[in-house]
Amino acid sequence: MPRCAWCGTDPLYIDYHDREWGVPTRDSQVLFEFLLLEAFQAGLSWITVLRKRERYRQVLFGFDAERLARMSDAEIDERLQDPGIIRNRRKLEAARSNARAWLQLEDPVGFVWSFVGGAPKINRFESIDQVPAVTPEAEAMSKALKKAGFSFVGPTICYAYMQACGLVMDHLVDCQRHAVLADTD
Repeated sequence: MPRCAWCGTDPLYIDYHDREWGVPTRDSQVLFEFLLLEAFQAGLSWITVLRKRERYRQVLFGFDAERLARMSDAEIDERLQDPGIIRNRRKLEAARSNARAWLQLEDPVGFVWSFVGGAPKINRFESIDQVPAVTPEAEAMSKALKKAGFSFVGPTICYAYMQACGLVMDHLVDCQRHAVLADTD
């Protein structure tokens, strides 16, 4: 089955590519989880975060924004000792403050999807070299998220987030997922 080359041969990466990446979601919980995971990914490879994802779900209260918003400094200190996650105080503190900011959004799902006009943007790239790292939509999202109190949400992180959650579909045209997600006949 033809796939985007970036997922390589790692079974976890292949599963993520085949089942999640680029699939439009309007599930607030999923959107929140990916926003935090993308922030943890800053400066690292996505596969590193994927390998730690289940542990993050355990130590970050299943990505429950309300509980995460109440995470204490002592709980952050405790998590900094856990080798199953990326032990970075600034990123853990950002997870807590981003949870608080998420809860302040009147309609988080509508807010996130507003940057693509409410519908997935289907791209038709033939080469990985054509896929941008940043777009005007991602820049606008980054600016709006920062204004709303979020951190670790630069334009590159926002574009990766948009790709992950299906706001944009960047599977290459020769990837078997492209036809499925572009809803072509």
